[in-house]
Amino acid sequence: MIKSNMGPEKINNKKQNVIAWLMSGLFGILSGIFLVFGYQLEKYDNVNFKDAGTYALILCFAVILTIDVRYVWRNYDGARQGKKLFGFVTLGGRTEPKEEKNFMIKSWAIMVVLNTIVILAEFPGFFVYDAQDELNEVLTRTFSTHHPLLHVLLLGGTIAVFHKLTGSWNGGIFIYTFFQMLVITLILAYVMDYMRKKGIGKRSLIAWNLYYGVFPVIVMYNLCSSKDGLFTAFLLYVTLSLIKLVEDREAFLKSRFSVISFIASAVLMPLFRHNGFYAYLVFLPFAFIYFRKELTKRLALVLAVPVVAYLVINAALGAIFSTKGTDHQEMLTVPIMQMARVYTYEKESMSPEDIATLKTYIPEDNLANYTPRVSDLVKYGFNNELYEKNSGDFWKLWIRLGAGHPATYMNSWFLTSYGYWYPPALINVYKGTSVFTFTYTDSSYFGYEVEQPGERNSYIPVIDKLYRYISIGTFHKDAPVLALLFSPGFYMFIYLFVMLYRLSKGEFGRVLPFLPLILTWLTVLLGPTYLVRYVVILWYALPLLSVREPV
Repeated sequence: MIKSNMGPEKINNKKQNVIAWLMSGLFGILSGIFLVFGYQLEKYDNVNFKDAGTYALILCFAVILTIDVRYVWRNYDGARQGKKLFGFVTLGGRTEPKEEKNFMIKSWAIMVVLNTIVILAEFPGFFVYDAQDELNEVLTRTFSTHHPLLHVLLLGGTIAVFHKLTGSWNGGIFIYTFFQMLVITLILAYVMDYMRKKGIGKRSLIAWNLYYGVFPVIVMYNLCSSKDGLFTAFLLYVTLSLIKLVEDREAFLKSRFSVISFIASAVLMPLFRHNGFYAYLVFLPFAFIYFRKELTKRLALVLAVPVVAYLVINAALGAIFSTKGTDHQEMLTVPIMQMARVYTYEKESMSPEDIATLKTYIPEDNLANYTPRVSDLVKYGFNNELYEKNSGDFWKLWIRLGAGHPATYMNSWFLTSYGYWYPPALINVYKGTSVFTFTYTDSSYFGYEVEQPGERNSYIPVIDKLYRYISIGTFHKDAPVLALLFSPGFYMFIYLFVMLYRLSKGEFGRVLPFLPLILTWLTVLLGPTYLVRYVVILWYALPLLSVREPV
């Protein structure tokens, strides 16, 4: 009998090497698909699934990226052991936490000052993305579940009360925006304080603090009235809390502040955007599995209480304010757009009965307004009453059309989501749409405007021009390389790269805290279109990726 000369350490190294190749291979395959499919969608509005060249190109990308990523990971492993990265770059190790009195308050103050400069340039703030609708719900006392009720009450209530006291709409919008900015930047300062305690160097602390204080994407949503800013801030706090929970479970559970603030954030997060609830719900089984050997009753309660609390509070708010029922089209965006695309481009293949059935759920006028990258004009007229009475015919029709048009269905879905995974994608889904003060032409990267009854009064025009240029101007065409820093797809590649590396090292505990973030990203793939507002967490949580654990 031939005995293996490989000891346990060599066997373990070989196993880790195989896993590392599998993870780098997964990165290569996914990246190849995203880049090739994304290019075709951007240029031709569809992917040619029958083209052999498409798959050959994906394979080329996959092989090249797999090898490159494995090379980078191997060099990084060596750098963590003290070698030079790529032979000439030395990774800075962790330093002793910088002791500085009131560091968090100072960090917060810097961000507040920097954001205040921008809000003066964009006075009274970015009052956009359904802001008028939410205010009108409060003014007319007519509430629905279309917008998160907590945000409607907070936004509309603040503005309505201030207007009643002073007669100024702009003043109310400013007060709400400024309050929101204070909450978000406080959480960002808390993140900075955590990074300080983890031994991040002084230069890195300064750089990340400036990143939080001046990077346009972050400042935009700090000062934007949409629900996405506060939702993102609470999701960020949940992520940081989970990092701390994984690092030291006992210390976390002993800290009353840590437990209460985590539960509060995990409840507030879905109250400001409903998909946060589904993301957290799917996250829970992974958390229970990870902590299975040390899953105490206290830990189980801490993780589970947010689900129950959210359901109770959400139901109570709905009952108190007599909200109208759910608009099913918000959950049915993908199937609605898939059938609308078949109707638009392959109507001749549909039977008269199927066409008639489709029109009972989606009026012909709405079907005629089909645009590939955004579902608003199609789903707006969806027959919710009929769906509630007879959803079966809707799903039977969806299955029948899908069986005959699988490529059309895939293209329909990809066209409303590829901006989240293709870095060079131009975010101009509202091109040609007129709003209160302008018509989208070159870009619809960010809403930018002030919806009525507010009005833009800029006190620093030069900054206002910069934000307008980034938001609805030609910035993304003029500076395509720099614009990658503003691309959701680019940041998705960064997170994919980092998470797969951590999995290749068996560092599941360093992936788990980011699962709610990742699952939130997955939920928006089923949404109405691709906009930064739905995935702005990718920017807010980026500094947390830079915190390295000791080897």
